[in-house]
Amino acid sequence: MNPISVSLDQLRKYNVPGPRYTSYPPATHFTEEFQTANCKPQTAKPLSLYFHLPFCSTQCLYCGCTNIVTCNQAKSAEYLTYLEKELALRSDLIDSSSEVVQIQLGGGTPTFFLPSEIEQLGQLIRDRFSMASIVEAGAEIDPRSLTLEKVQALRNGGFNRASLGVQDTNPEVQQTITRVQPLEMIAEANQWLRDSGIDSINFDLIYGLPNQTVESFTQTLDDALSLSPDRFAIYSYAHIPWIKPFQKSFEDRLPDAEMKLKLLQLTIEKLTGAGYVYIGMDHFAKPDDGMAQALANGTLQRNFQGYSTHKGVDLHGFGMSAISHAGGTYFQNHKELEDYYAALDDGKLPLVRGYTMTEEDKLRYHAIMHIMCNLYIDYARLSEEMGIDFAEHFKTDIASLDDLEADGLVRREKEGLHVTPLGRLFVRIVAMRFDAYLQNEQRKGRYSQTV
Repeated sequence: MNPISVSLDQLRKYNVPGPRYTSYPPATHFTEEFQTANCKPQTAKPLSLYFHLPFCSTQCLYCGCTNIVTCNQAKSAEYLTYLEKELALRSDLIDSSSEVVQIQLGGGTPTFFLPSEIEQLGQLIRDRFSMASIVEAGAEIDPRSLTLEKVQALRNGGFNRASLGVQDTNPEVQQTITRVQPLEMIAEANQWLRDSGIDSINFDLIYGLPNQTVESFTQTLDDALSLSPDRFAIYSYAHIPWIKPFQKSFEDRLPDAEMKLKLLQLTIEKLTGAGYVYIGMDHFAKPDDGMAQALANGTLQRNFQGYSTHKGVDLHGFGMSAISHAGGTYFQNHKELEDYYAALDDGKLPLVRGYTMTEEDKLRYHAIMHIMCNLYIDYARLSEEMGIDFAEHFKTDIASLDDLEADGLVRREKEGLHVTPLGRLFVRIVAMRFDAYLQNEQRKGRYSQTV
C-alpha cells in the first residue's frame, strides 16, 4: 500500500465528536429496562467469545478500562469459578452446534492470572463449546507481568495471537503514567511470544499521553517498528477525569489538541511509509496479516474489541462489564464485581442492560458496517441482501455527502459509494451520515473526537 499523506487542516476540520461504531446503535442507547427475557436462544452461527479479566496489580494512570486493582492473587481463582457459572447459564442461549471461530481475553490484565489458571480457562472454553477447525485466539498482555511460564500456558490453552500493551517507550512518559517497562522488557516479551509459535503479534500504542512530543513519539514508533509486530492499534488517549479521577495528576502535561493532531499525522505517515496497510481508524497491519487480508476479501468486522477478521458471527462476552451481540440484541453484564457475583450466586444471568434492534436499526447497522469495514457500498448487492432499494431508502444520507466528496473522502457512483484511501482516516465521519440517532446524541456531548 502506498504511504498516506494527510494535512493538518483536514485533521482539524474533521476532528469532531462521533461514535466509534463498535455497535449500532451505540452503547449509549442500552437501557436498564432491558429484560433478560429479550435474550432468546440463537440459531446456529459462528461464535466470537470475549472474556473480561479485570484484575491489575497496579493502576496505569492513563487507563479508562473497567478494572480492579489488587495484589491478592486469590481473586483470579475465585473469578474463574464465576466464569464457569456464567458459561453454564449462557449455554441455553447458544445453539450447541455453533462453532467458535474467535476468542479474546481482555481486561484488566489477563496475564495477572497464574499459568495454571490461564490453562484452566482455555480448557473451560473447549469443554463448553465446539471449536472450528481454525480458531483465532488472542490475549491482551502486559509485558511487566509476562513470564515464560505464562507464554507456555497461553499456548497450551490454545491461544495463537497476542496483543502487547506497549503504549509508549519513552522513560519520562512511562514514569508519568506509571507504566514503567523498558524497551528491553518489551523486546523480551515479543521474542518469547515469537519463539513460542504465536501467529500474530499486535502492539498497542497511545498518542496524546502526557509529556509526548513529535520527537519522543517518533522514537517510540521507531522502537516499535524495530520489533516488527504484525499489527498496530494506535489509540487516541481519552482524558476522562470525571470517571477516572487519577488522570487529574498529569493534566498540566498533556499535549494540546494541535500536538495530538501532529502525533496522529506522524503515525499514519510513518506506519504506511513502513509498508503497513491502514485498516481504518486505529488499526494498521502488514499486508500478509489476517486483518489486511480480511479488509481485502470483505470479511472484516467491527465489534466491541475494535476491528475483527470474522464477519457474520455472534459475539458473546463473559465476565463483569462484558458486552454481547447476538440475534439483533445487545446485552451487557454488571459492571461491579459484587453485582456480577451476586447474580450468578442467585442462578441468574448477570445482565444489567441491553438493547433490541429495530428493523431500521438493522438496515443502518448493515450500511454502517459496510462503510467501516469494506469501505464500499454496492447498491445492488445490499439492496438484495437487505430486501430494499438501498439508493432510495438512503437517498437523503447519500445526498448529504457532497462536502465529503468535495474533500476527497468519498466517491459516489451510480452503482455505489466508495471510501477513498484518504477517507479511511475519516471513516467515522462518513458512517455518521448514515446514523439516524446522531444529531440528538451530539448535542448531549456523549462521544470522543473522531481523529
